[in-house]
Amino acid sequence: MNTQKITIAHGDGIGPEIMEATLKILEASGAKLQYDTIEVGEKVYKRNIKSGIEESAWDPILKNKILLKAPITTPQGGGVKSLNVTMRKTLGLFANVRPCVAYSPFIKTKHPDMDVVIIRENEEDTYGGIEHRQTFEVYQCLKLITLPGTERIVRYAFEFARANNRKKVTCFTKDNIMKLTDGLFHEMFKTVAQEYPEIQADNLIVDIGTARLADTPEMFDVVVMPNLYGDIVSDVAAQISGSVGMVGSANIGPDCAMFEAIHGSAPDIAGQNIANPSALINAAVMMLRHIGQNEPAESIQNAWLKTLEDGVHTADMFSAEGSTRKVGTKEFTEAIIERLGKKPKALKAVDFSEQKPAIVPELIISRTDKRPKMHQKRSLKGTDIFVYWEPSDPNNLAKMLKELSPATFELTMITNRGTKVWPNGLEQTFCTDHWRCRFKSTHAEITSAEVIELMSKLSQGGIDIIKTENLYEFNGEPAYSMGQGE
Repeated sequence: MNTQKITIAHGDGIGPEIMEATLKILEASGAKLQYDTIEVGEKVYKRNIKSGIEESAWDPILKNKILLKAPITTPQGGGVKSLNVTMRKTLGLFANVRPCVAYSPFIKTKHPDMDVVIIRENEEDTYGGIEHRQTFEVYQCLKLITLPGTERIVRYAFEFARANNRKKVTCFTKDNIMKLTDGLFHEMFKTVAQEYPEIQADNLIVDIGTARLADTPEMFDVVVMPNLYGDIVSDVAAQISGSVGMVGSANIGPDCAMFEAIHGSAPDIAGQNIANPSALINAAVMMLRHIGQNEPAESIQNAWLKTLEDGVHTADMFSAEGSTRKVGTKEFTEAIIERLGKKPKALKAVDFSEQKPAIVPELIISRTDKRPKMHQKRSLKGTDIFVYWEPSDPNNLAKMLKELSPATFELTMITNRGTKVWPNGLEQTFCTDHWRCRFKSTHAEITSAEVIELMSKLSQGGIDIIKTENLYEFNGEPAYSMGQGE
């Protein structure tokens, strides 16, 4: 077993305490590790570095490829960005993996048979953080779902299932409403699933899927979904399994990987020797498995399970039913170290001797020579022009737009917050100062220059244009959504 150099970040709040505990256990287990330490989080933010990380800190991360990170504190407001999101996107950590397992009867849970892995796309969706205030009343956040990003996370979910002998992968989407973005995710899931016939595959709408996961988690094995849903559902799954304070997380990319606890920095209990280090310990076990040090990973995991089984629990895990001794962070750490080499009897012992990490898959459908765009005709058929308009009567707005627009365009619809208000709108529809005005070409195809001409004429006529979105067809199929009520 070769020595692996990794980068560590002690974090904020309880971060330094649980990192110290985790490093002690790693050392006692015989893991072959060397460390480079970086500073990220609150202290860096306070130096007016709004990213939360010094430029020099990227070098050891990129050199070592592996980062073990304790929780950090992200200041509210002040224009700062979430460091967690920044690191995931900057390092290309496209897959977030969270195993959520019940440890009943030693850890209180309503779902004693739960063993679910949530795999969340980590880079796209609304987490691009592309937001704008467009009018006095309307704010916008863009949801971006890409073909290669979707293929990669879906393939990784199936590869994870295969590598870990999981039998089923379920996809959560909301494509009954978001037919293009979530529709792409669902269609990619169905396409890729055909390449893994030994693994059962199904899809659920995210709302009922989350309800069923919370009620009957034994229905699920591996669940894959876009970023925002994954963020919410993975915390739900962690909590119902026992506690978010026990769940570790892996962030996997083709070049680098980051391992962390999923909980926050909990500054209110920092320095009091009461924090539960289990989540970071479990993240470290995931890290060891990722770098091929399965023997110490197995030893730590079984010792941790034996500690739970013996009822030695920190305050957040303590219960009358499953606990025998309430201990602090340091005492819990020593209890695990004392049990290295031992296995649980009631809980299922782990065996990592034959396991290999899931591979980061190559893109096939999205690869340049296979990409659908190479075989599709893309035609510009119109444009949605979003305007700021204070008067509340869309009929007056439509009259102005029709008078100003050139003959190459026909105004076909006006919506407000996505709902059609012209033609034939209802007065009961609540409207803001933000209007989408859809113009379709009156001939076969238009050019970008003609769209610019339309915008120019509207602007010269006093129309306050906020933004535009062009309307394309791919192989004659509309690649844009209809208005609600259209």
